[in-house]
Amino acid sequence: MATYDPFRDLDRLASTMFDARRGPRRMPMDLYRDGDHYVLTADLPGIDPGSVDIDVDGQLLTIRAERTLAGGEGVKWITREREAASFLRQLNLGQGIDTERIAANYSNGVLNVTIPVSEKAKPRKIEVATEGDSPVIQARESSDAPQPVEQ
Repeated sequence: MATYDPFRDLDRLASTMFDARRGPRRMPMDLYRDGDHYVLTADLPGIDPGSVDIDVDGQLLTIRAERTLAGGEGVKWITREREAASFLRQLNLGQGIDTERIAANYSNGVLNVTIPVSEKAKPRKIEVATEGDSPVIQARESSDAPQPVEQ
């Protein structure tokens, strides 16, 4: 059985009253490029996968998630430190992203979003033609063009 600690309860009360983060929480994430796609990983522990919502509007990627806590009637809490919360993250994808092929999966409390680079934005080689491969453009002087004056 837990012992009563008035300072712990006072600390919890103060953090509840003065916590400015009552709105949507930010989720910690990593973003990196791996070849021809970007990979976004975000920590969302305790989130029901059905509550995760990802949408793209133009170039804006929005990730939303909700954590709800179970609590039945007649339950007597000994301690309750976990909170129900909503999470929100928005990213401007910029140009060069194939928004039609964005994919996501959620496993073990981690959301993985794969964001492919569009074909137009991928690096490519430009072949340089040589004289034998392409027609040669020659310049000719016309008779009414000014002629250089010798001194």
